[in-house]
Amino acid sequence: MQSLGWSSSAIFVILTFIALHPHQARALEPGFVSMFDGKSLQGWEVSSPQAKQAWTVQDGMIVGDGDKGRSYLVYTSNRELADFELKFRYRLPDKGNTGVNLRARVDETGRRDYQSYHADLGHVGIGANILGAWDFHTPGRKEHGCPRGKRLVIDKNDKAVYSNIEDGITLDDIRDRDWNDVHVIAKGNQFTMYINGKLAAEFTEHLPKARRLHKGMIQLQLHDPGMIVHFQDLRIKILK
Repeated sequence: MQSLGWSSSAIFVILTFIALHPHQARALEPGFVSMFDGKSLQGWEVSSPQAKQAWTVQDGMIVGDGDKGRSYLVYTSNRELADFELKFRYRLPDKGNTGVNLRARVDETGRRDYQSYHADLGHVGIGANILGAWDFHTPGRKEHGCPRGKRLVIDKNDKAVYSNIEDGITLDDIRDRDWNDVHVIAKGNQFTMYINGKLAAEFTEHLPKARRLHKGMIQLQLHDPGMIVHFQDLRIKILK
């Protein structure tokens, strides 16, 4: 193995920095930029004025309180995101249902507030249809589900075909009431979600382009009254 020319002291400094400052170390990932300054909701806004108090910043993390209003926290620095990688950490101190909307846009049919592809997250025990799953908020077409551990392919006629993911994440890999690392990739017509480094669920859609969502907002979800959710280390890499 070819030496990089680093001294042992330099390597020690780097490893010490990573150990003491894991959040800053994540920010050094090539191509990724931070979405959250750790101090304020600058670059974000609450979807509903009535739920403005539901989202706060505490101890370097974004906190959603369901008793103060079901809502979304919308990333406003770029509302027209198409292809990207999104990384973040989430924690549910107790029971709850949360997730992230991708390529979200206002639902003109009025059936939902927003159309989106939804990376679904919930407490351990809530079930494979919500924890580590893909959900579809797409009025006007079939709203398929892609449970944890499944790979979904949607053909041009909106028919769904499922297969099992080999060596994907299991419930035992998800940290109950503790921090979990999520990595979501949206690229063209393919969408992939990893939790704690393991593939959770993946789908590909071949519907005509006019029926797909091509770009839109990223939104953090606060689904249930009585729940609390924490987010931190949010960062994004634009692919297109």
